[in-house]
Amino acid sequence: MCGILGFWGAPGERGELERTAHAMRDALRHRGPDSHGAWCDAKAGLALGHARLAIVDLSPAGHQPMVSACGRYVLTYNGEVYNFEALRAELERGGHAPAEGWCGHSDTEVMLAAFAAWGVEASLAKFVGMFAFALWDRRERVLTLARDRMGIKPLYWGYLGGGSGGAPVLGFASELAALRRHPAFGNGVDPAAAGLYLRYLYVPAPYCILKGLAKLEPGCLVRVRAEDVAARRMPEPGRWWSVREAMRRGLADPLPDDDGGAAALAELTRVLSDAVRARMVADVPLGAFLSGGIDSSTVVALMQAASPRPVRTFTIGSPATGYDEAAHAKAVARHLGTEHTELYVRPFEAMEVIPLLARMYDEPFADASQIPTFLVSRLARAHVTVSLSGDGGDELFGGYNRYLFAPGIWDKLGPLPASARTVLAQCMRFGGERAVCAAYALASPFIGASRRQLIFRDKIQKVTEAMAATDRTAFFHSLVSFWKEPGELVRGLNGSPDGGLPPTRFTDPARQPATPRFLDWMMAMDQDTYLHDDILTKVDRASMAVSLEARVPILDHRVVELAWRVPMSLKIRGGLGKHILRELLYQHVPRDLVERPKQGFGIPLDSWLRGELRDWAEGLLAPGALEAHGLLRTEPVRRAWDEHLSGRRNLQYHLWGVLMLQAWLAEWGT
Repeated sequence: MCGILGFWGAPGERGELERTAHAMRDALRHRGPDSHGAWCDAKAGLALGHARLAIVDLSPAGHQPMVSACGRYVLTYNGEVYNFEALRAELERGGHAPAEGWCGHSDTEVMLAAFAAWGVEASLAKFVGMFAFALWDRRERVLTLARDRMGIKPLYWGYLGGGSGGAPVLGFASELAALRRHPAFGNGVDPAAAGLYLRYLYVPAPYCILKGLAKLEPGCLVRVRAEDVAARRMPEPGRWWSVREAMRRGLADPLPDDDGGAAALAELTRVLSDAVRARMVADVPLGAFLSGGIDSSTVVALMQAASPRPVRTFTIGSPATGYDEAAHAKAVARHLGTEHTELYVRPFEAMEVIPLLARMYDEPFADASQIPTFLVSRLARAHVTVSLSGDGGDELFGGYNRYLFAPGIWDKLGPLPASARTVLAQCMRFGGERAVCAAYALASPFIGASRRQLIFRDKIQKVTEAMAATDRTAFFHSLVSFWKEPGELVRGLNGSPDGGLPPTRFTDPARQPATPRFLDWMMAMDQDTYLHDDILTKVDRASMAVSLEARVPILDHRVVELAWRVPMSLKIRGGLGKHILRELLYQHVPRDLVERPKQGFGIPLDSWLRGELRDWAEGLLAPGALEAHGLLRTEPVRRAWDEHLSGRRNLQYHLWGVLMLQAWLAEWGT
């Protein structure tokens, strides 16, 4: 795992280009503390930089940026291609190995040989792994940027200076912090991106919080030529893999379920076991996060089955918060025989992380589970350099509560006239306790008994607000939204409730999955938005902040593609999601150790904002603080803050979004 960066502008002096690349690289030292490098093409005005966290081939032979054996390509790359040994053997069989022999045994060297032998697109199709890279073709003078299928590794790109004059400079990096170190940087906040952020609590790809910059979307590559840079033009990225296509192919070729799911379970066991084993290859100490839930327990069980010695596992707990799963994780670890480490965190220790978040997430980000994710990453890094994670199981196998209740509710509400749904929503919103009870009764038939206790008041509120939706797309959009009228909150938008925000997958039907079943559609949308923009962003920044590589075997693309072949009856059964994943886990762990409502280690944000965090929050939400940056209107923020403090509404997530934005503005001075 590493940090990558680079820029392409006017031709310059090599020493100056290298100094700039080194300054940018210094902002990414946390991503790669082991070695650092830069490579320049002074005539082209291009520089590539790299900060390395050495995982495979710890020798200088793995140093980057790396030049191909043929001399044509230069690569700076962040990630892991897990099947590099098989690719290396294939290259050798085809006569494509370097003529002078391999310099080392890194996957980077294999990637370069693959590009030289097969081309970029054909090589990408063969790669199994997570990656973001920049490849300079010295012969064709073309820069290629690419990102892995699921968006596990980040990549920002665009023009520095926001079009403010001067020679165009194209920049790219794993994090925005590196781009800020370039002398041409001057990109200000994009109000439209801020509006999208407040709606979703993350900035959805391809948008970026800063003008002139973008995130390369998962499964995409883009080729940039000199004429593009001269015209300050951002070429349209091409898609080399997509969730939509994986869904289409999978639904057209389903696995059988008439045998009780035996064939599907056998295939999932085979593919996921292979994905786990591939991610256990490392030349440094390796372990896994273990929450005691279905996903992480499955990953750890398969790791332990493949390991001749106890696997290192890590858990944090905090019984004082009421969100503790450490005891469950310990029981799973004891049964599997792992070498388990747990740390109980007191509330004030969790709160001490909050001042670090704005710098850690250098784009505004407001998933409050970022705090425990950082804490468990820091715990693991004290013992290992690589940790496997169970992320992805909910999106692939139907684990979220909304998959259980939303389709049933929409089936009842959809046939009603839109006017009737609007009136119903208004009545529910202002109906007090009776309305909440009525909403609970409406949702309960579509949720297993063991899950009903998880439907909190704020969940009911979200369903209530969604009732007025015109169609299923708008219904789901409302469920995953927070500030639903960002135009009233963000200065610089057009003043309409939605602010005239740019299109996203939620508002552009052409970018949405084509499937008649609402449940398939919801899961595909989550895989194509929330998974990479929220979950994987959270894990990447939290783990990289402490120089820890996090690997996610459930998101191996072969597992993703197989999951779309698994019938829904094997994903959701008896009011519970992840049925087939549970059946796999039961082969290793007794049901009673893991069969319980998913809880997770979160934080009691609602009560903390009224108590221990009140003074900190008030400092960021004070009228003077809000007006200082000129981005947010004071009145709606203060109204929400007052409602939350009074206990009339639980607006913890809305307010956390504003607080993280304010903290980000204060940190980065933008």
